[in-house]
Amino acid sequence: MAVRFELASRRSFRRVRWLAWIVLLLLSSPVLRADGVPPGLTPDLQKIRAALDKYRDPVAAVHDGYFSTLGCVEFPKAAQEGQVPTYVVGGMGVHFFNTSLIGPTLDPMRPQVLVYEPVGDKLELAAAEWFVPLATGITERPTLFGKSFDGPMAGHHPLMPAAMHHYDLHVWLWKKNPAGMFSPTNPDLRCPKTGYSFAEQTPNLVPHEKPKN
Repeated sequence: MAVRFELASRRSFRRVRWLAWIVLLLLSSPVLRADGVPPGLTPDLQKIRAALDKYRDPVAAVHDGYFSTLGCVEFPKAAQEGQVPTYVVGGMGVHFFNTSLIGPTLDPMRPQVLVYEPVGDKLELAAAEWFVPLATGITERPTLFGKSFDGPMAGHHPLMPAAMHHYDLHVWLWKKNPAGMFSPTNPDLRCPKTGYSFAEQTPNLVPHEKPKN
């Protein structure tokens, strides 16, 4: 009886140990935190996210000058030669632009674009985007948060004129992005099959030409 009890105790201990390892693995995996913050956000990015949290309500964004470009954008094909190389297959969502913030100087607390994901009949805040057209007179590739901007690239046709050559940087502050926090597209974001959804091509890279006087 003592031997059987000892064997049963050992089996129970092994089960408990394996369960403990499984729990530890789950807790350490890069999933969305319980407070909804994507993994990898630096303290500075967490501050920016907290400051922009009020725009989870898209109506609040409209009140502050962010206006919707109407369509949900996704990219069914990854970048090809001559296109912006960071684009992977995935969605980009619905963009709300604040044109009053566009200029050659960047403010980390004031992105030019808010990106929303359609979820059912609602829009959920997913990312922020800093957007700099070449026409602002910018002289070199901008950087923010230690990251170089993508581009320069042509405008995202059809919701943007192709002649709107620009740099941009996406930061997925609210929605986890398996392609990376600074990837322009998110494989986990999908646009609705009906309504204003656009399957676009990855924008072409363009030369950085100084604006004509």
